[in-house]
Amino acid sequence: MNSWWAKIIVIFAAAFIFVKFAPGIPVTSVVTQKQDLFTVSGVGKVTVVPDTGIVDLGINLTRGTVKTAQTEVNRVMNTITDNLKKMGIDGKDIKTENYSVYPEYDYTAGTSRVTGYRVSASLKVTVRELDKLNQVIDTATADGANTVSGIQLTVDDKRREELMQQARNEAVKRAKSKADSLSRAAGISLGRIINIQESGTPGPEPVFLALDKAGRGGGGETQIQPGSTDIVSNITLTYETR
Repeated sequence: MNSWWAKIIVIFAAAFIFVKFAPGIPVTSVVTQKQDLFTVSGVGKVTVVPDTGIVDLGINLTRGTVKTAQTEVNRVMNTITDNLKKMGIDGKDIKTENYSVYPEYDYTAGTSRVTGYRVSASLKVTVRELDKLNQVIDTATADGANTVSGIQLTVDDKRREELMQQARNEAVKRAKSKADSLSRAAGISLGRIINIQESGTPGPEPVFLALDKAGRGGGGETQIQPGSTDIVSNITLTYETR
């Protein structure tokens, strides 16, 4: 019996010594992640004639007093607004963008002297019937607007989104066709699409019109032609490879 207990004690002692002093058993963990990717881009473009115009009409006047300058600028703004509404421009499409008042100084005598006050105001007008854009500018300048700037030719938001979707569809189609052609040429087997990105969607094309001090565009009627503009989508597809 004593011999049996002695054997058990010897076994436990040996196990303790092994765990205590034996070197650790190395364990290697290897994690692999598939990194073989194939990226290709495609461009879709839809050419369209603009149907909407946006224009900034400015009134800048200097008078001897703030009240006089403000009264005249306000009169011009109200006249322009009334006449544009008579043309069929919705009141919500005529928006005051800026209204500022500041003094004018004379420094010729070595000191600053206030010589008058300048009032500047601007109206942003959205013309949804593009054939009225030239008439809007001519009417506004005849009513007293002396700057015209920021003219943009674009398309209605709803129509633009529809055309943008057409451009996207075309871009994806072209990207997939290119991916198929290139992968077959290179002997690569494509898996699923794991990422898609879009870029290159330009906004409206600006048109600049210079007016002389009398507020006239060269003395004749304004002639802005809408031409055409491109709605572009640049799609990049990323595939897994097999």
